[in-house]
Amino acid sequence: MKTRIVWLLALGLALASCGGSTATAVGVTEVAPDRAVEVIEEAPAGLVVLDVRTPEEFAEGHLAGAVNVDFYAADFGDRLAELDPTLPYVLYCRSGNRSGTTAEMMTELGFEEVYEVDGGILAWAAAGQPVVTP
Repeated sequence: MKTRIVWLLALGLALASCGGSTATAVGVTEVAPDRAVEVIEEAPAGLVVLDVRTPEEFAEGHLAGAVNVDFYAADFGDRLAELDPTLPYVLYCRSGNRSGTTAEMMTELGFEEVYEVDGGILAWAAAGQPVVTP
């Protein structure tokens, strides 16, 4: 019986996470690539597209207008804290792991409006969205 309840709870959580966007933390919304495009196109005042991959990954291709802050840099937390928490952000990495951790950090720092691209730039490109390449 306990196994069935756990399974039903897991299924419910999985079904609840499907769709175009999911609130993951206060001020953070996980969005599918197509929804991220809409957010960027609606361009709230001061919107920042934030790429938290390495500079090498960024150089291989990134979202138009993105700002790169290397998640693995020793001063990453300091650089993140220097950003304006009142501006809206579209946040991504390669697949969603680094951006997920970054989203948690941004929540702790009081960022008000963060859209995390579900699946990162891999999902973005797979959805046929444009990537700026050298």
